[in-house]
Amino acid sequence: MVKKVKNESEEFENENVINDAELDAPVVDEVEETTDDDSASDEEINSIVSAAKAQQNVFDWDNYEASKGGYTEAERNSLQNKYEQTLSTNAENEVTEGTVVSISKREVVVNIGYKSDGVVSTNEFRYNPDLKVGDKVEVFVESLEDKSGQLLLSHKKARNLKSWDRVNQALEASEVVKGYVKCRTKGGMIVDVFGIEAFLPGSQIDVKPIRDYDVFVGKTMEFKVVKINNEYKNVVVSHKALIEAELEQQKAEIISKLEKGQVLEGIVKNITSYGVFIDLGGVDGLIHITDLSWGRITHPEEIVTLDEKINVVILDFDDDKKRIALGLKQLTPHPWDALDPNLKVGDKVKGKVVVMADYGAFVEIAAGIEGLIHVSEMSWSQHLRSAQEFLKVGDEVEAVVLTLDREERKMSLGMKQLHPDPWEKIDEKYSVGSKHNAVVKNFTNFGIFVEIEEGVDGLIHISDLSWTKKIKHPQEFTSLGSTIEVVVLEVDKEQRRLSLGHKQLEENPWDVFETIFNVGSVHEGTIVEINDKNVTVSLPYGVEGVSVVSHIVKEDGTSAKVDEKLNFKVTEFSKDAKKIFVSHTRTFEDEKKVAEENEKQAKATSTKKAMKKVSDNLEKTTLGDVTDLAKLKSEMSKAEKENK
Repeated sequence: MVKKVKNESEEFENENVINDAELDAPVVDEVEETTDDDSASDEEINSIVSAAKAQQNVFDWDNYEASKGGYTEAERNSLQNKYEQTLSTNAENEVTEGTVVSISKREVVVNIGYKSDGVVSTNEFRYNPDLKVGDKVEVFVESLEDKSGQLLLSHKKARNLKSWDRVNQALEASEVVKGYVKCRTKGGMIVDVFGIEAFLPGSQIDVKPIRDYDVFVGKTMEFKVVKINNEYKNVVVSHKALIEAELEQQKAEIISKLEKGQVLEGIVKNITSYGVFIDLGGVDGLIHITDLSWGRITHPEEIVTLDEKINVVILDFDDDKKRIALGLKQLTPHPWDALDPNLKVGDKVKGKVVVMADYGAFVEIAAGIEGLIHVSEMSWSQHLRSAQEFLKVGDEVEAVVLTLDREERKMSLGMKQLHPDPWEKIDEKYSVGSKHNAVVKNFTNFGIFVEIEEGVDGLIHISDLSWTKKIKHPQEFTSLGSTIEVVVLEVDKEQRRLSLGHKQLEENPWDVFETIFNVGSVHEGTIVEINDKNVTVSLPYGVEGVSVVSHIVKEDGTSAKVDEKLNFKVTEFSKDAKKIFVSHTRTFEDEKKVAEENEKQAKATSTKKAMKKVSDNLEKTTLGDVTDLAKLKSEMSKAEKENK
């Protein structure tokens, strides 16, 4: 029965009486369903076929052929144009615009009006996490049909081709663009903008300093193009510029309401060595380090921390309200107002050294209350010294209140007042002639300053250092910090001065030297120094003699040298001036004169003897002897002249 129905249907098709495309769908379905039922009767099948033939007779085949499918010429052309407009005219290697059809984790399907949709990797839209179905995107047609018949598109290449034009347009129009933060680099971040790697400086990320750049990596943010270098293909973007624009309105509103003395809440934005910057909600103010605490601090970090919320008071601002001075300590009472009202001059206080200077030390006896200990009040000593020799920062000290001015909020303190003044009983402890040990503190050209005890200083004049040695500078005699024995020569209580001596510890050796180095005595000495005029000679018993250059010429005519040992004759001895004048030349010159004198005396004696002999024999002289006598007389006259 089923086979019979199928044969009849094939017969209808062969005769072009009716076809499946133009049969009404419900009729065909009814035929198929019925034919699939093996239990259908012949009457039912005949009824269905009769109905189909009746429908064929209703359709006007002649009119269908005449109107070319049932459309007039005008309708057909209109439909043809509409159809052609739906077809894509894109060619390969061109940029076109498409519509996002679907989005998956790996692919984005884009319709560009071609016979098939194209697929783009989701990574190429990483910069735009807000991409959704229906968005218009630019794509580059890489291939209209690959080996698999797939349309190949690239969004990245499309962006690269038009990126520089779009970046320049964004700069000119101050357009806000989106970019993907790829990674951090030295001094900032690398941002993908239109497929170009742009530089985002660290200072342009936010209005407040950023301490951790890594939190921005992988984020998509809005930026403003601020600079382009076409020669080097460099682009600089800023996110801060967008924030500043938003805050400008808030800032203007806040500034208009600012008043001196107003207390506001702010957040610690930045900490520097000189103060703290506070964010007041779009407006920044500065708390100077001196306005953080009534007490002294070395760095603001001792008082506040970053991102901390604190209350501050407005101290001052300029006419434009661009610089706002804030205070923190002003929110608490001044410590001087809480100072013990019973504290008075002469009271003892304790505190800690907070600041050191050459002229003194500042001691904090309570938070925000300081007193100055001048260096002159640290010791009874009159010797000039630095405050650093007595104290250092952090020392806990006790002092006496010397002055107290509550109105000016000033206080001076003293340390030496804790001990009795040693000069009050100086005559008893350091009487003239008493011997003591002292420490060398300082040198001058004229002597040595020493300290016998704290507050008791004295001077040893250079002339009182040694009886015998000639000292040019005290540094030749001793060294700083060494101990030297002294004897008190004079006490000036009013001027707080002691005259001291060192050589007076021994008896004056010049009383003995007067008997040893008498004038004319000869002693062995060593030349220790020669200058333009004088020569210094080391003599026995540690005494020194003085000579002149012309008196160290030796017998052979040469001049003696330093360290040469020679005999010297004392030519002058001055006990009062403590000087001995000596000469080496006189040692051999005087001996030569003595020899010549002795020779002259011998000749004179011989002449006298001859004259006496002549006188004795005068009576015996004859005429023949007259000639000899005259000759002898001539010789005697000559000898007498020579002696003279």
